[in-house]
Amino acid sequence: MNFRISISRRSLTIASVLVATVSLGIGAHAALNKRALDAARAIASEQGEVDAKGSRIGSKIALVIGNGHYPDANAPLAQPINDARALTATLRSSGFEVDVVEDASKDDMLRAVARLQSKVKPDTVVMLYFGGYGVQAGRQSYMIPVDARIWKEIDVKREGVSVESVLEAIQQKGARARLVVVDASRRNPYERRFRAYSHGLAPIAAPDNALILTSASPGKVADDSRGAHSVLMTELLKELTPQLAGIESAFTKTRNAIARATDGAQVPSVSSSLSEDVSFTGSVASSKAGS
Repeated sequence: MNFRISISRRSLTIASVLVATVSLGIGAHAALNKRALDAARAIASEQGEVDAKGSRIGSKIALVIGNGHYPDANAPLAQPINDARALTATLRSSGFEVDVVEDASKDDMLRAVARLQSKVKPDTVVMLYFGGYGVQAGRQSYMIPVDARIWKEIDVKREGVSVESVLEAIQQKGARARLVVVDASRRNPYERRFRAYSHGLAPIAAPDNALILTSASPGKVADDSRGAHSVLMTELLKELTPQLAGIESAFTKTRNAIARATDGAQVPSVSSSLSEDVSFTGSVASSKAGS
């Protein structure tokens, strides 16, 4: 009887040791796997955002320019700088690397565009925001720096930075998607100097894999509201949430909300050539063909 009890206790001891050994092995294997996954995430994070499984989903970068203090204007524009700061905070909280420039000279803008271009890779989602004065000259729309000296239309081409030129610079690096928001359809302070001029911005055609939102329809101007933010930014920020399915939907909803709020007096323009919709919190949401 004692012999049977002794064997049973010994068996229990051996079983306990085996269980502990197996558990240690499983724990060690899991720890090794976790360390390997963490290392993969760290490496991928250096190149772009990673998903929950550690897979790279591409980098997200943005250039945000808010120009408010123009010497030729009767009063400073308060909204572009407020809008730039608010959008910067939203973009950064959603994983974008943001370069923000306020009251930019032409040299500031060109340097910022060069910095942006240097970061673009084939899987990069790029966003450009400009708030301030915009002028169309010829068939292009120009973002006006605060140090621009404009007396006639030809000066716009020399002193401004065209939206199209920035899109082309980004396209040369093969960005996965280009998102553009231009809140500059204001009555500019230079038009009284022109013998002939066109109101608002020229149509900005979206090149391949681009989505463009402007604050008013081509050739139209929009008055600033009395709030801290422009109507465009107020409505856009409502759409840029973690629950956002796709950025194209956000741009379209922004346009529709502004048209309703102004009884059609201000209707933003949306132009898209995206082959895949872009998730605000990720990289690519889904193929447009299948959505």
